[in-house]
Amino acid sequence: MIATVTAGYLLGSLPAADVAGRLVGMSPRSAGTGNPGALNATALLGVRWGAAVGVVDVAKGWAAAVLGARVSPNAAYASATAAVLGHVFPPWSRFHGGKGVATSYGAVLGAFPAYAVPDLAVATVAARLTGDPRRATHIASAVWTGAALLWWRRRLPNLWGPDPTVGLPVSAALISALIAWRMRRPDRVRSNIRPGNWKG
Repeated sequence: MIATVTAGYLLGSLPAADVAGRLVGMSPRSAGTGNPGALNATALLGVRWGAAVGVVDVAKGWAAAVLGARVSPNAAYASATAAVLGHVFPPWSRFHGGKGVATSYGAVLGAFPAYAVPDLAVATVAARLTGDPRRATHIASAVWTGAALLWWRRRLPNLWGPDPTVGLPVSAALISALIAWRMRRPDRVRSNIRPGNWKG
C-alpha cells in the first residue's frame, strides 16, 4: 500500500505542462492564468500541446489507480487520490501545481470507470447551466462523491474497476475537497510572454 501510494503521488507530480512549456519556449506559470494545466497550456501553446498535456494529466490518475488495483481495491483508491495530490502539490516546483481536474478524471477512469461517462455528462451540464468553471466543478465533485457512496453501499458493478469499498467514497470526497481547496481563489491573469523568450 505504501509503495503504490508513493508511486501514485510521483506519477501525479509529473509536470506535463511545464515540460510542454520548455519544449515550446514559454512557461505556463509565467503567462496566461499562471496555472500549469491543460486549459492554460492550450491558450498559450496551442490546441495540440494543450491536448497532449490534458492526455498526460488524465493518464497520470488512470495509471495510479490501475497500479494500486494490482494490490487491492483500497490501494487503487488511495493511489488515485495520491496522484491528484501529487499533481496539486508536486515536489519539483515547490509544491505549487495545477488544479487536479484532469488527473481526477483519470482517477475516475481507473478506479470508478462505471461513473466515467456520467461524470463527463454532469460536468458538461453543470458548466452550461452555471457558466462558472469553479461552480461547475464543485457540483460535479458533489455528484461524484454521492455516486461513489451509492456504488459502495449497494455494491454496484464497476466495469473493469476494483470492487467498490468504503475507500471509493472516501477517495472521491478527499479528491473533491483537494480540488475545491485549490480552486478557492481565481487565477491571476499574467502578462503573456512571447514564445522563445522564456529561459527559466
